[in-house]
Amino acid sequence: MSFVDGKNPNNVVGGLKATINNPKVSEEAKESARERLNEMTESGLGRKEDTPDLNDNHVIGGYKATLQNDRVSDEAKAHAREMIDAAGVSEDSQGRSYTTEGDEHENHVLGGYKGTLKNPNVSESAKEHAREVLDEHDAL
Repeated sequence: MSFVDGKNPNNVVGGLKATINNPKVSEEAKESARERLNEMTESGLGRKEDTPDLNDNHVIGGYKATLQNDRVSDEAKAHAREMIDAAGVSEDSQGRSYTTEGDEHENHVLGGYKGTLKNPNVSESAKEHAREVLDEHDAL
């Protein structure tokens, strides 16, 4: 029997890890998930180097959601903050992400703020925020 039965091995690994960390799952189920995860790791399935970078934004988004969730422990929030910082994502004073490593993304974000200034359907407070961000980045 295959470890993943035709499924994306990285998704299977993620599900197994979620099972292991879920406090509502029995110890027996967690142990089964650990064994399956170890078997997959030993066989070379679901390795990080096989994962395309396309999912990185989703992962960072998950960590950002963790920071906003009142039901998440302080330890989990600290881990999420570390992972966001390690990914090179920086945020403004309200915790909104607007730059990451890489000039291309930053240029797109700043271009969006410039578009905000010219959009007649945007509130004055949003335009003021856009001016502040652009001013901080010497992009006005």
